[in-house]
Amino acid sequence: MDGKKKITAPLLYAVSIAAIGSLQFGYNTGVINAPEKIIQNFFNRTLSERKGEAISPELLTSMWSLSVAIFSVGGMIGSFSVSVFANRLGRRNSMLLVNILAFVGGTLMAFSKMAKAMEMLIIGRFIIGIFCGLCTGFVPMYISEVSPTSLRGAFGTLNQLGIVVGILVAQIFGLQSIMGTEALWPLLLGFTILPALLQCVALLFCPESPRFLLINKMEEEKAQAVLQKLRGTQDVSQDILEMKEESAKMSQEKKATVAELFRSPSYRQAIIIAIMLQLSQQLSGINAVFYYSTGIFERAGITQPVYATIGAGVVNTVFTVVSLFLVERAGRRTLHLVGLGGMAVCAAVMTIALALKDIVEWIRYISIVATFGFVALFEVGPGPIPWFIVAELFSQGPRPAAMAVAGCSNWTSNFLVGMLFPYAEKLCGSYVFLIFLVFLVIFFVFTFFKVPETKGRTFEDISRGFEGRAEARPTSPVEKNPMVEMNSIQPDKEVA
Repeated sequence: MDGKKKITAPLLYAVSIAAIGSLQFGYNTGVINAPEKIIQNFFNRTLSERKGEAISPELLTSMWSLSVAIFSVGGMIGSFSVSVFANRLGRRNSMLLVNILAFVGGTLMAFSKMAKAMEMLIIGRFIIGIFCGLCTGFVPMYISEVSPTSLRGAFGTLNQLGIVVGILVAQIFGLQSIMGTEALWPLLLGFTILPALLQCVALLFCPESPRFLLINKMEEEKAQAVLQKLRGTQDVSQDILEMKEESAKMSQEKKATVAELFRSPSYRQAIIIAIMLQLSQQLSGINAVFYYSTGIFERAGITQPVYATIGAGVVNTVFTVVSLFLVERAGRRTLHLVGLGGMAVCAAVMTIALALKDIVEWIRYISIVATFGFVALFEVGPGPIPWFIVAELFSQGPRPAAMAVAGCSNWTSNFLVGMLFPYAEKLCGSYVFLIFLVFLVIFFVFTFFKVPETKGRTFEDISRGFEGRAEARPTSPVEKNPMVEMNSIQPDKEVA
């Protein structure tokens, strides 16, 4: 087997331990849903005891919405701070350090019931949100930088696999027969401390990103030793050469700040693509399905909707694994288009099925099939690809700032969907998924015309493609024909 393609034990260990951060993100996204009624009762009791009178349903709803939404607010702040940590401390050390936030947030949530302080739960959710926001930047960045070019897509999918496994674990642990009870829900929320502890210990045996060592720290010998261990071969000259070329290019550039990403013609096209890909993930409607899937299955007439929701979580996980094997064969852009197009069809079917459920008895089961199809197709494209393709679109210098902008875009749109979907559902009823259908069509068209294929290409090659386009202004045919633009940043041949 070629040294560039060999999956070594140290490489597999490093990317798997990093993916624990993704699992934390998934777990804390899904954990609040199952014990919703029990936690609301806790809020009700706590506030009633303090005030000496029953509280209004409006206040209770507001407090519950705050405890759900504050997680995304923390995520926005955390994701925007990625470049501060990653450039100063390194990728591995940053992942290690931010686990302190998981310990603090998990402890506050675990003891909130004992202290009769719902404020502890809300502050804990906020801190955990900051932690998860930072993880959404560090994890895909670290994985992409330690992986060989030919395996970067497959390993990048591990980030999304961690997220969906985390969601599934949260759904299962949240069952009444496990921890979704009046007595055990604080442990359910505080469970996040255990994976944080595991990752802290395991990260001590993971190497720092070789790209960070060579390009940021100028420690070539250390970078070479790390690469030899990760690749399982003594000859890592090709990797070193690629990094040196990137380093030489960086030394001629101004420091890439967030503002510079939008000002510089070399970066502007790539950052717009990065933001649109993140928006395509969240505005596809997937979180609406997961936040409110129990309600969707209830309206479809399912007697045990919680198990149907867990079924959706299983489908989610299985198709993430499928994507892991497809991404280096089919390519990133192709899978993203298949996912978006398929989800648009499923959204249309879900709308028809929900609209006709009271007229045609059997059609309610079609809504379940369409929901499962929607989830499966999400994991083929829009689920895993936006996270790691952002790391591929930028060279070492602007990458942390780009990951911060992309992560913040993802968390902001996540927050808006979580907050606005209940109102949209009240307003549109069975036709609510038509909103997401429109978004899916827009993102499909954008991806078709604007997103390049990055499969099998080096970071330097990809970023050079955008620079070539930026220099060909304003009379270039690229400006007039977006298909020419897309083709201009395709590789001459694929290396994978």
